[in-house]
Amino acid sequence: MINLQEVIETNKMIEQENLDVRTITMGISLLDCADKDLVVTCEKIYKKITTLARDLVQTGEDISKEFGIPIVNKRISITPISLVGSACCRIPGDYVQIAKILDKAAKEVGVNFLGGYSAIVSKGMTKSDELLIRSIPMALACTERICSSVNVGSTKTGINMDAVRLMGDIIKQTAEETKEKDSLGCAKLVVLCNAPDDNPFMAGAFHGVSEADAIINVGVSGPGVVKYALEQIPDANFELLCETIKRTAFKITRVGQLVAQEASRRLGVPFGIIDLSLAPTPAIGDSVADILKCIGVEHPGAPGTTAALALLNDQVKKGGVMASSYVGGLSGAFIPVSEDQGMIDAVEAGALTIEKLEAMTCVCSVGLDMIAIPGDTPATTIAGVIADESAIGMVNQKTTAVRIIPVIGKTVGDTVEFGGLLGYAPIMPVNTFSSQRFVDRGGRIPAPIHSFKN
Repeated sequence: MINLQEVIETNKMIEQENLDVRTITMGISLLDCADKDLVVTCEKIYKKITTLARDLVQTGEDISKEFGIPIVNKRISITPISLVGSACCRIPGDYVQIAKILDKAAKEVGVNFLGGYSAIVSKGMTKSDELLIRSIPMALACTERICSSVNVGSTKTGINMDAVRLMGDIIKQTAEETKEKDSLGCAKLVVLCNAPDDNPFMAGAFHGVSEADAIINVGVSGPGVVKYALEQIPDANFELLCETIKRTAFKITRVGQLVAQEASRRLGVPFGIIDLSLAPTPAIGDSVADILKCIGVEHPGAPGTTAALALLNDQVKKGGVMASSYVGGLSGAFIPVSEDQGMIDAVEAGALTIEKLEAMTCVCSVGLDMIAIPGDTPATTIAGVIADESAIGMVNQKTTAVRIIPVIGKTVGDTVEFGGLLGYAPIMPVNTFSSQRFVDRGGRIPAPIHSFKN
């Protein structure tokens, strides 16, 4: 039972500490939309999305008003499109036509993003996978709400280095195609290792083939709530620190559970999972970096940062899993640069580098996220960064990702403005020594020895 004190605490979290439900994401299977005719496939896709998700935005707004809980985003995730389009797409341009239909459907139902313009190529690429990947730059340039992801590795299969190398080129091409918008297309493109089937957060969301025909996944977020709780115990030992984070994560997740169950009931769609990630925004006080400072580091990047982030991530998970029977997605602490004012401050202070961020991704929720780099960074260097991050995910049996933005025409010392939740970012320096011979070898890095479980 929820008592009066818990209601008062929750109201305070919402009004003063930036607690919100970051997203309600409806996952929709499009496998039954596949057809040999591209026009028929597009018609089926549009009809299914606009039918199932027609009330998604209104339902989210109604719940928000009735319960007094901010619900920031309403989104859709779909079956990886390389599977849906395999029978009808013969050239990259065919996939671009599907992207345009997806964008039209997203606008029609009013969601801010639709994820799943994706391919899963952790062991190898089909012809359809390759066509979709090569279509990504144009697809992201001619749409507004489409997000794309490519999974290039897993603990079970190893890392597909052919896909890693190709994605270096694709990211550069996407940057060029959207250079008039400061290479914004790259902010909607993520390369993953061990991608989960049920992630509600963009840009890596897609609806896995193991999921039901339609589901509701909810992502909650409350960095400001955790920060406020820790500010009340500035000199606590680690035992009390951990207990406080865990209790706070429990309360945050209960809010998400309530919203998820209500949305599921009203939409007549099964409840999938709660993703209990701490996802920051550019708003003051809504920062994971500020939590790390509360734990005791002067700036993210200082010695002790990785340990502090490991502690935070673990306690968030421990508190969250007690609050919901179905925890999934990514669940932990996000450390994007452009979306977190504290991270931006750390970069500008010289405390935080890409290399330190890479170390932090060993223990955080995802990986190198929303990092702006010089526009003249070679594609092979970007591929090397993807390979490094994928290796961390593969060996540590966790999701890792790279959402990196080579901003055409910008260099170290410049700043790029993305707007909205995407925020702004200083251009970060990248190691200039070459990784070309490494990424050009081709083939696959084998799975680690501990992948053999059968």
